[in-house]
Amino acid sequence: MSGWECAIGGCGATFRTVESLLTHQVDAHERHECRICGTTVPEGFFAIKHVFEEHTRTEFVRAYDADASAIRERESIKRDVEDTVDPREIYVGRDADTDGDEAVASASN
Repeated sequence: MSGWECAIGGCGATFRTVESLLTHQVDAHERHECRICGTTVPEGFFAIKHVFEEHTRTEFVRAYDADASAIRERESIKRDVEDTVDPREIYVGRDADTDGDEAVASASN
């Protein structure tokens, strides 16, 4: 992949590394409230990761009025990111001032 593009709300910012993209998604965009459980997570990759690791595909389809194409697209994004950076190096931390929803993307270089 030649670069990583942020597709949140038509942002279009591009980054050389996935780590930079994830940091951008955490720092530059509003948080997303999961329509299934109400958890607040950073928009973009972290929202995709949350919904597909914490909920069933059926719950996603119902809550987001999604179809099989939407599932495949998001699973592809999740796979591309996780194939590039070790998921254990992506840290979602908690900050008491944000009700436990502060997230930080970090990776060793």
